[in-house]
Amino acid sequence: MDIFQQILFVAVLAATAWYITKRVKLIARAINLGRPENRSDHPDERLKTMLLVAFGQKKMFTNPLVGIMHFVIYAGFLIINIEILEIILDGILGTHRLFAPYITPVYPLLIDVFEVLAFGVLAVCVVFLCRRFVARVSRLQASRHRELRGWSIPDATLILSAEIVLMIAFLTWNASDSVLRDRGIGHYGELQGIVPDFLISQYLKPLFTGFSDTALVAYERTSWWLHILGILAFAIYVTYSKHLHIALGFPNVYYSDLQPKGEMQNMPEITKEVQLALGLPVTTEVDGAQANDNGEQPAEIGRFGAKDVYDLKWINLMNAYSCTECGRCTAACPANITGKKLSPRKIMMDTRDRMEDIQRGWQTHGDDYKDDKSLLGDYITAEELNACTTCQACVMACPVNINPLDIILQLRRYRVMEESQAPASWNAMFSNIENNMAPWKFSPSDRFNWADQVNEPVTK
Repeated sequence: MDIFQQILFVAVLAATAWYITKRVKLIARAINLGRPENRSDHPDERLKTMLLVAFGQKKMFTNPLVGIMHFVIYAGFLIINIEILEIILDGILGTHRLFAPYITPVYPLLIDVFEVLAFGVLAVCVVFLCRRFVARVSRLQASRHRELRGWSIPDATLILSAEIVLMIAFLTWNASDSVLRDRGIGHYGELQGIVPDFLISQYLKPLFTGFSDTALVAYERTSWWLHILGILAFAIYVTYSKHLHIALGFPNVYYSDLQPKGEMQNMPEITKEVQLALGLPVTTEVDGAQANDNGEQPAEIGRFGAKDVYDLKWINLMNAYSCTECGRCTAACPANITGKKLSPRKIMMDTRDRMEDIQRGWQTHGDDYKDDKSLLGDYITAEELNACTTCQACVMACPVNINPLDIILQLRRYRVMEESQAPASWNAMFSNIENNMAPWKFSPSDRFNWADQVNEPVTK
């Protein structure tokens, strides 16, 4: 590699690193808009969950074939990119296959593994495109799910197509490099006897036998640049894409809720008020501040529930950025299945869209940017929230432990507690629970009258 290519490579690498750092800081700032919540408990259990669910794709294996394909494309793409280290060093130092002379026995085996995974990623990407546009899987169709009618489907198509191009560039680069090595041309020939043909790319070598030496070197350099520039461009693009879950999936699962799925958290603000009303010691934290022995709360209560992303917890906002829009939550949602407007996937997409709009405001108008919009009303409607049955189906279905229900509950609590906008049937139920300790309007003393009828003898 000549000095010009080295300088160009270092400049591109530095620009990419600068831009990704800028985007990461912006995304981190958006996530930190949420309220604090401690998720550092039980680190051993969290690590185990992360390895099984995020890396091992455990929840995907309810459908073994789909689970295997997802594991190949997810783990495979991550492992393949280990080779980027050598490519980056080659680009900076002007070397070629820097590690090959130093780890001669292991190097061919590593590249063979990378090639097998690359072929697997390529094949799975083709299958996934076919599932979208040939088999037309229902949960992936914009005609059936209104939240997919924007950039979602082109985004998925672009990423899958880009991965196919990257894998082809990787395999053909190795093939053309092998032909140059066989011909003993320049620094390629210096690796004769050190680097053998590789497992998959050796079958692509006949494609290049008719190339002249000059054309072959040109192709090898083009495929090398295409592969590394494609990966750098991919790294930038995912910070704008739903495929950000490639990076955030691991921390998102690590910090996911360890409580039983059917358990709903009480609102600390309400618990405090109940404790004060009953004359009990106030021990509940509100907005991260601990009440003292006299029940005095140093932190001011913002509002009950959540109206905007500022009122949600930081983990809710990380959930939104970790969503890959696969639609498994919506496909499992009984409200959606029965024709209601609720789509858990849309809840997560709307939350992310709200944060992206705030980010654009920061960049255009400065760090103090505020607008008149809110997540509740401008992005998510009351009709969607009221359709939720809190059955937890969406939570159980998500491959990376995202919890749309938590956002729904917080928004719904705001409507009930702050705006008094609960449906009339809900108010009747609330009243019955308060007065009768049951959702039904009858005295607690009559609660087991049905059992008397069960025990009555059957008359013919």
